[in-house]
Amino acid sequence: MSTVLIVDDEPANVDLLEQELADAGYRTLAATSGEAALQIASREKVDLVLLDVMMGGIDGYETCRRLKAAEATRAAPVIFLTALSESFEKVRGFGVGAVDYVTKPFDREELLARIRTHLSLRRQIEARPAAPARDASMVGESPALARVRQQIAQVAPTDSTVLILGETGTGKELVARAIHAASARSARALVSVNCAALPRELVESELFGHEKGAFTGAAQQRRGRFELAEGGTLFLDEVGELPPEAQAKLLRALQEREFERVGGTRTIRADVRLIAATNRDLQSRVAGGTFRADLFYRLNVFPITLPALRERREDIPLLVQHLAEKAARRLGRSLEAVSPAFLARAEAHDWPGNVRELENVIERALIMSGGALLDGSDLFSSAERVEAIPSVTTLEDMERAYILRVLEGVGWQIEGERGAARILGINPSTLRGRMRKLGIRKTS
Repeated sequence: MSTVLIVDDEPANVDLLEQELADAGYRTLAATSGEAALQIASREKVDLVLLDVMMGGIDGYETCRRLKAAEATRAAPVIFLTALSESFEKVRGFGVGAVDYVTKPFDREELLARIRTHLSLRRQIEARPAAPARDASMVGESPALARVRQQIAQVAPTDSTVLILGETGTGKELVARAIHAASARSARALVSVNCAALPRELVESELFGHEKGAFTGAAQQRRGRFELAEGGTLFLDEVGELPPEAQAKLLRALQEREFERVGGTRTIRADVRLIAATNRDLQSRVAGGTFRADLFYRLNVFPITLPALRERREDIPLLVQHLAEKAARRLGRSLEAVSPAFLARAEAHDWPGNVRELENVIERALIMSGGALLDGSDLFSSAERVEAIPSVTTLEDMERAYILRVLEGVGWQIEGERGAARILGINPSTLRGRMRKLGIRKTS
């Protein structure tokens, strides 16, 4: 049973919240001042805090700052409670460590949904050592990351389509999994598809399935990803790479919630929530005629833009420590500290590959470091050489040049520990798909 600390200087508000949360199955603790809240939190285990903004004594902002400064309460999500008539400073609130806010008088179902979502996100973060390495993308306390957590909490309880935008390596799939885990569909499947890795001629079959004999090689009927995600969530990564014919069929599936398998005539109903992601500028692709405008508007119901690592540099020390500890466990190494030189270079670096690139550099540095001190600050020199791409005119040209530079630097090795896919932070199949689309060959 999760414990929620309610902090409000109005006893009537405290009584109401205690009753609503108790009915929902939560254990509650209550305080009518910031000072009292800090005392309670120092001796009781608290999983989440509902915190009034305007109070006598220390206000909600300062109370939140102190909760986040204390080791015992740092991990507890803080949701601010603010009256509609109050001037709530969102940037200041997120800056001191809050993850969300709810206005008073509050809607019961909305409040409970926000609480469930943030408790679910906390459980995922606490379990991250056993999760994929990209889960580190959600490690940090910056206002930019707090905004993403707030958006996840807002949209997760709904069935709305979500479009996740951000550079490669910022954690788009992690956000999709967090939304699914905090939704009413969490007991059903989350089916992921990397659109860039699918051969153009097989995209429709992969998404919608096919009937026996629909095309050469279709020896039996096959269910597509939409059917496999029935009742759950379908995550389309790199959705900007879908060919026009697949875009039209996807639009119909979203609008009408029905489709036919390739080569079939029977209409199949689809109860699927869609989450899409891209590192492309879809609006530019719409203007250029390579992406349907009606599909873009249908996907862009609730956009979430993930910050690049260079836009939240204050999170880098936490990320370095987390990733270094994880890499040390995986490699069976002892880690006592991170060298100040490495940390300084990491904070100054622009990280075009974002968290994935940071993770790869840390692992290489740990392998190269002889003792229990993580050093390897000289690795940044080679990383900076890879970044030195000639001046180009389009995003596609820049991507082609960057991939070429990495491939040439590793002798065109795609897979393996020293392969280009590892350096770029993507799957080998995704890299091969990008190479086909960009016309990259070894003879280039």
